[in-house]
Amino acid sequence: MNRRLRHFRSENMTGPRKSVASVRYAPIGIVHSPLRTPFNAPIQPIFAKHTRGTVEVFARYGSGLKGLNGFSHIILLYHFHLAGRTSLSVKPFLDSAYHGIFATRAPVRPNPIGISVVRLRKIRGATMWVQDLDVLDGTPLLDIKPYVPQFDVRRATRIGWFKHSIHRLNRTVADERFTRAVSSSRT
Repeated sequence: MNRRLRHFRSENMTGPRKSVASVRYAPIGIVHSPLRTPFNAPIQPIFAKHTRGTVEVFARYGSGLKGLNGFSHIILLYHFHLAGRTSLSVKPFLDSAYHGIFATRAPVRPNPIGISVVRLRKIRGATMWVQDLDVLDGTPLLDIKPYVPQFDVRRATRIGWFKHSIHRLNRTVADERFTRAVSSSRT
């Protein structure tokens, strides 16, 4: 059994054997990006067109990249290392009303995990060159998955509150509402 898992009893669970594992992850790499601060960073990869960077996979995980170079896009899972304090209710970038955190893509989540689909340009050794990158420089990488349209593309029939706010897509960059104080200067 994985020694990093610690079982605990949830306050909302009843009955025998109702436990949830506490999980810890260690980064497998780091993202290198021209985006230094959250201020004015693209809020989704679709708004990061042509933004290029590299993803450095730590040497001990480098062999896991074998076969990935045949994909045009990859999914990056990462830790929002500059996210501010967790909040269960937020006013997202594309709306003026508050919504539950799980109905948004805001980074101030109970588990601050981000996900981005980026274009894979090339792999050399344990470094990947990517494009359409909306991830900040120095972001810890948790996982990589190949993007496969037959698995990953779904036709949405409802988009919740976005239906009334999707017209605000001109707001394609972040402000500092969801971040910890960042000492870097804005450029």
